[in-house]
Amino acid sequence: MNVTKMLSPILFIAAVLLTDTAMAYDPGKTDEICKKPQFRDFNLPIYKEPEKTEVPPESTLSFLVSPWVNPDTIKLTIKNQNLEHTVESNSSFHRVKAKLPAALNGTFVRINVKATATLGCYDQAGWLLKIADK
Repeated sequence: MNVTKMLSPILFIAAVLLTDTAMAYDPGKTDEICKKPQFRDFNLPIYKEPEKTEVPPESTLSFLVSPWVNPDTIKLTIKNQNLEHTVESNSSFHRVKAKLPAALNGTFVRINVKATATLGCYDQAGWLLKIADK
């Protein structure tokens, strides 16, 4: 029997084992491709124990969203209802502003925000507030 015929299956197996790690899928690569939206600088005090901080009725809220977000995809909800808002954009961030509805005075509410980055990934955040009674 020829030596090359005996070694060829062994060489094939060795080649497959050595290239296995090079061909492995790395799920972490998707995070590098698309940066998720970031939400920061929420201006109203968040409700926490034991402080129990309340916000004034019909306050204007604002926060910043990262610049790689498509501003048309920013969705703001409160008590599962859409909250009308404005978006002011520049090259560094998008500033989102909205006014708390008068109908929610004296209640606990959660402000939810969801946005999609220009490359398609999305993220969401939220803040719990206690709105003072008029």
